[in-house]
Amino acid sequence: MSEVVKMEERKGSPDWSEFINPVLKSLPPSGIRRFFDLVSEMKDVVSLGVGEPDFVTPRNIIDACVRSLDNGQTGYTSNQGMLELREAIAEEINGSYGVKYDPVSEILITVGVSEALDLAMRALISPGDEVLIPEPTYVSYIPCAALAYAKTVPLKTNMDKLFRVTAEQVEKAITPRTKILLLAYPNNPTGAVMTRQELLDICEVVKAHNLIVISDEIYEHLTYIEPHTCVSSLPGMKERTILLSGFSKSYAMTGWRAGYACGNPDFIGAMTKIHQYSMLCAPTQAQVCALEALRSGKPDMRRMTAEYNKRRKLVVDAMEEIGLPCFEPGGAFYAFPDITKTRMNAAEFSERLLMEEKVAVVDGTAFGEAGEGHVRISYAYSVEKLTEAFRRMNRFVKRYSS
Repeated sequence: MSEVVKMEERKGSPDWSEFINPVLKSLPPSGIRRFFDLVSEMKDVVSLGVGEPDFVTPRNIIDACVRSLDNGQTGYTSNQGMLELREAIAEEINGSYGVKYDPVSEILITVGVSEALDLAMRALISPGDEVLIPEPTYVSYIPCAALAYAKTVPLKTNMDKLFRVTAEQVEKAITPRTKILLLAYPNNPTGAVMTRQELLDICEVVKAHNLIVISDEIYEHLTYIEPHTCVSSLPGMKERTILLSGFSKSYAMTGWRAGYACGNPDFIGAMTKIHQYSMLCAPTQAQVCALEALRSGKPDMRRMTAEYNKRRKLVVDAMEEIGLPCFEPGGAFYAFPDITKTRMNAAEFSERLLMEEKVAVVDGTAFGEAGEGHVRISYAYSVEKLTEAFRRMNRFVKRYSS
């Protein structure tokens, strides 16, 4: 009798995968995380793959966290985040870029920039809306748009144009369904930056077609050649821009998950509504630490940025010596060399380099089709690690270029 019951149970067991959102099922896993699952199982690997500072969060910021815990500051904050932090962010942006945000109605504290991006997409997109995204692009942008039921339209850039998107590209891609242009400069994975004039030209197109810009400026403080231009500071752009930034990269605070979004009250109000139901508030200690970073973290931020700049120059010189064409990145902590001389595609190059020389870089196609022929190298690693990785890479490239 029991065997009959078991057979009937197996016969009637549903295919649980059929219950999964079909949009989610269609999304590939992150090309970065999939690759580094392999890395975690190997020994003696020099990894240049993860975009995370190798610095520990500065001591004064950690001490602020400890004090808050000792003082019993362990409850919720308001949905929008600590007002004191929002006021400090407003003061910082106004002082740096001359843009005034009301901390009460125009700033939302989020669980990293990743949540801010997701909230912005879900708050603005209706099914079928189109989002223009320059490629190569950070791995989460297209999936976030897709999960909000948008159609993503890639704007492909290349090394010849320094991986900068142009106003002409934006204009050409616009259709009646276009709603959002997503900009992310300094750029991950290429290290590209945009000049003020190039952004002004793009913003004229945006305004002419009544589009919204989501501007991810998480690497705003990591620029080395020319000063950063905040998109919302440009004429006529504050009201139609959602500015995203945070503390992960510049202050070595990736694990704290502290980010924020700034925009007009309608946009921030809509994002807050989703945030209050899905997240309630960002972690209290992360907010405490973000406030301390703004108050006393600038010297450490400048020290870390100066170190990244040294490593940046090391990477550019090493790529030249190895013989892999690489434009000079102007921001973030990534280089995006061209590996086509090895006669391998990006996936094959990355896998062989890992297996044969135990150096981990990221296949450029993890960032979209425009990344083919390139790999991403993070220089958020010590000079010693970089030097050893490039020694191994030089040996590898010579083997396949002779």
